[in-house]
Formats: sequence, C-alpha cells, structure tokens
Amino acid sequence: MIAYFSATGNTERVAAYIINKTGGIGYEIAPAVPYTADDLKYYTDCRADREQADPTARPAIAGSVEHMAAYDVVFLGYPIWHGQAPRILSTFLESYDFRGKTIIPFCTSASSGLGSSDTALHALAPHVDWRLSKRFSDSVSEKAVSDWIDSLSL
Repeated sequence: MIAYFSATGNTERVAAYIINKTGGIGYEIAPAVPYTADDLKYYTDCRADREQADPTARPAIAGSVEHMAAYDVVFLGYPIWHGQAPRILSTFLESYDFRGKTIIPFCTSASSGLGSSDTALHALAPHVDWRLSKRFSDSVSEKAVSDWIDSLSL
C-alpha cells in the first residue's frame, strides 16, 4: 500500500510514481477538514503552524483503510512541515496496528531537508521494520523514484 498525505500535490505525484512502479494500492490520508490556502501560510499562526507546534495535535482523517491486515509493506508519504511530518501522520499511525509490517517513509520538500521527520514517527508505530526514509524535491522525476524503489530490494 502507498499511503500518503499531500497538501499541495507534490507528495501525491511521488505516490503516483510509486503506485505505477509497484502496482500497489494507493490510499490518500485525507483530512476530515481540508486544508485551505490560508491554513498553509506558514509562519503566520495558520492552522498548519498551530498543529505543528502542538505535539498532541491529531487532525481527523476522512475515511479509513479497508483491510489493513492485508498489507505487509506500506510506503508512507508526507510533505515536510516545519522540519517534521504533518501531525495527520500521527493520527494515521496511531489508528492502525502496524505490528510486523515494513514501513518505508518518503517525503517531499522544495527546500527543507529530511531532518528527523522519519525517525520521529517510529515511536508512533513500534514493532515495525522501519526502512530509511527518502526525501524528494518538488521536481523529482519518475525515473529517480523508480531507481530508489529498485534500490530497496523488496
């Protein structure tokens, strides 16, 4: 499964590349209350700023994954917000039992590095085979994503 949250389309595009390459099932982690352009005006005390500043924030997700137990490998995609994964990823990881699964995080950012955005998620889903995360720029090619997947030896 390729589960992803994308506010502006960059992470969704990379997720589509992964779906095309792997033949996996895509699942959009969609917020119950969609983010508006004003919600994403960083450093203005916007919704995204407030959520990222609150480690207990858990934005609600619209819908749920059917048959989570059927997936052994989960690619988990997100944009970098203030150096971390958006809090909606916390909601997602705390909503299911990932015990025994392999999670392969990937993220997108135009300028921020990976930082600790991936390892900060590990505590939310213990007993998982966490793989190294990969950060992609907003202009990444489908071939670059395909080459990364080939390097994973799945």
